[in-house]
Amino acid sequence: MKTFSESRLVAKMLLEINAINFNVENPFSLSSGFLSPSYIDCRKIISYPKVRTKITELMIEKIDREIGSEVIKHIIGGETAGIPFASLVAEKLQLPLSYVRKTTKKHGKNKLIEGEIFSQKECLLIEDLMTDGKSKIDFLNKIRDHNIICNYGMVVFNYDIFPGTEKRLKENKIEIHYLACWEDVYNEILEDSAFDTITTKQIKSFIDDPIKWSNERRYEY
Repeated sequence: MKTFSESRLVAKMLLEINAINFNVENPFSLSSGFLSPSYIDCRKIISYPKVRTKITELMIEKIDREIGSEVIKHIIGGETAGIPFASLVAEKLQLPLSYVRKTTKKHGKNKLIEGEIFSQKECLLIEDLMTDGKSKIDFLNKIRDHNIICNYGMVVFNYDIFPGTEKRLKENKIEIHYLACWEDVYNEILEDSAFDTITTKQIKSFIDDPIKWSNERRYEY
């Protein structure tokens, strides 16, 4: 669900703004619980106007091409990293915007969804990235519990390496569209010879079997 040129461009931009950090010696802990030699911080995108604008344009092009902008009636951002991207897309498409919380507020109206709730309208869930899809399903269930139709999601970056992710998404009847994945980043790294051989090999090892890579380091560290 991506084209070569746009996906490599996104990977290149992420590397250029140092949104992808590497540390083989002291692995990062992902929200999914796995250890990784890299941390991808898509939040940095919003601090770079040209990159931010291009990412927004690519998201909208992808919506038009793969979903159909006429299908989407409502944009919902995932708390918190998905909110700025959802805001940018909603503004460009002139669509209603809301956001879904991870947990209810402890004060006020105890809402899970902030903004207007458009029942029986097709929404697009927007987040910054996806590892194994579990947090997307959690957001999806919260949205559907409010009688909102949600069959589509979009992220800037999809790890696209964890087993069971596609099955999980299919079982929950949601399509996740994305701009770039680890394959794109790895190919960009190889082309630019951006890192030393040891780091590059560790990244390839992680991509080939992230669970094995994580388990080995979890034992070690």
